[in-house]
Amino acid sequence: MIRAILTDIEGTTSSLSFVKEVLFPYSRQHIGQFIADHAGDAEVARELEETSRLAGKKLSLTEASDQLVEWIDLDRKVTPLKALQGMIWATGYRNGDFHGHIYEDAARQLQSWKTAGTSLYVFSSGSVAAQKLLFAHTPFGDLTSLFSGYFDTRVGAKQECASYTAIAEQIGLPAETILFLSDIDGELDADRQAGLQTIKLLREGDLPAECVHKTVKTFDEIAV
Repeated sequence: MIRAILTDIEGTTSSLSFVKEVLFPYSRQHIGQFIADHAGDAEVARELEETSRLAGKKLSLTEASDQLVEWIDLDRKVTPLKALQGMIWATGYRNGDFHGHIYEDAARQLQSWKTAGTSLYVFSSGSVAAQKLLFAHTPFGDLTSLFSGYFDTRVGAKQECASYTAIAEQIGLPAETILFLSDIDGELDADRQAGLQTIKLLREGDLPAECVHKTVKTFDEIAV
């Protein structure tokens, strides 16, 4: 019996194009000025220090900005980048520069599952702050109250089994009672190794004749 649903965001609840064509370019455009303006803030300073650590040397503000832009271009799932992007996107949401995208079927089914008593959680490479911002600013209103918890790469990489073991422990439910939704086979493979159940979202293209993971095109096809 499924007692909790853990969902990815990109390509699952939300369009990949929103992330790649709206959020990433926005953070790339603003990250240099954001660092210049906020380098003295404790939270930003902490992430810049981690950026230097990962780069293997002490970086100036300009060098840190260049490094972060490079990681954006390479789509690196690096924790300090994701944290800083979340801070930048907060300004964009607040200013009304964009709104969070979520598929209608995802919004409807998440609300239905929550009403039926199923606990909902998010696991995304984007920071927890960024996740909350996206779900707080959707065409369907603020959906953050639907979720009992959020997880990002601070719990571990999305294609590592240990990440899902840790999430199950934090949720406090047997792994086999948690269903993970994602569009990425590597994430689903790691999840299954940890004992969780899996469903793959394939929103575009034809469904494969055979697949290790049950595959659907919309949330409407998921029976819980």
